[in-house]
Parts: sequence; structure tokens; C-alpha cells
Amino acid sequence: MHVQEWLDTVPAAAVYAVVGLVIGLESLGIPLPGEIILVSAALLSSQHGGVDPVVLGACATAGAVIGDSIGYAIGRRGGRPLLAWLGKKFPRHFGEAQVATAERSFTKWGMWAVFFGRFIALLRIFAGPLAGVLHMPYWKFLIANVLGGIAWAGGTTAVIYYVGVVAEDWLKRFSWLGLVVAVLIGATSMLVLRRRARKTETVPAPEAETS
Repeated sequence: MHVQEWLDTVPAAAVYAVVGLVIGLESLGIPLPGEIILVSAALLSSQHGGVDPVVLGACATAGAVIGDSIGYAIGRRGGRPLLAWLGKKFPRHFGEAQVATAERSFTKWGMWAVFFGRFIALLRIFAGPLAGVLHMPYWKFLIANVLGGIAWAGGTTAVIYYVGVVAEDWLKRFSWLGLVVAVLIGATSMLVLRRRARKTETVPAPEAETS
């Protein structure tokens, strides 16, 4: 069963809980399809009056911020041995190459890596634990974590919700043509967000404090 079809069969409260939980666990450092769940739920909210997009966005943001904070605490306590253990359990996500890439981003960009990492799948999983391992000052991590969570979770929910509304309205008027245009709008919006996140690698940013 497709994710959206499954979400459509459960109460709104369960949708909010599932979205918050999955995103929270992903942010904590467990490889889960948080973005897929969020997009499916946001699209569902545009077609299902019982699912409030504002509440959905708030739950997604809370899951992202809380999950990242727990991941930070675990990373700070577990240190490098934790990354080695994760590498054995999840070699495709926490292998030496992936860890090295994420670590370079954090060392160079600091809290900007936490913020823009929200829009990049690999860094979204790494952000909390790696920031803790590198001993990034928690107040810096928290600011970037909260702002990044709001921008990613709230922004994704809003964009997909309005795309869904437009798609439904256009489908009534222009059949398949409306759906095609709406999907293109949504895809373009997401690509722009991702491209801006990646472009931060070419923009000078303050170096991170590691102690």
C-alpha cells in the first residue's frame, strides 16, 4: 500500500503522530524516509479536511527539532565510537566516506551545515549526532536546528499543501493538464530549495567553534 493511501486510512491524530515520530527518528540519526512521509501527509491534508496543514507542519517541526536535539546529546556522549558503531550497522549511510563528507561540511560551515543540512538527506540524518560528536556549542546548534526545522518542515508542508490544492482545483477545470502543471510547480519549488542549500558551499560562512 502506498504511504499516502495508508495515511488516508488512519485518524488525523495518528497522521500527526506518525509524521512527528518518523521525522524525529530520522533527525535522531536513524535512516528513515522522513521527507516522503511529510510530503505524502502534506498532500493528503490538501485533499482531506480532517488533516490541518498548520498542525501537521507544527508536528513535523517539533519532530525535527526534538529528534535533532536528542541526536546531539547522543553524539556528544557517544563520540567517535558511536560513529564507528553506526558505520557497521548502516554502512550505506554512516560509512567512512559519508562521515568524512559530512564532517568536512560541519568543520567548514558550522551552524550553517545544521540549517541547510535539513534540505539534504545525508546531512539531515547526520546533523544532530555529528554536531554533538564535534562538540558544537549547543546554543549555536539549537538556533540552527530550530530555524532549519521550521524552514524545512514548515516550508515543505506549505508548498506541497498549496500544490495539492492547485492540483485539485485545476483537475476539475483542465483534467490531466492541471495535474501536470501542479506537479511541475511542486517539483520546481523543491529543486530550488535544494539548489539554494547546496549553493551555500560556495558562500563564505563563519567557521564553527568546536569547543
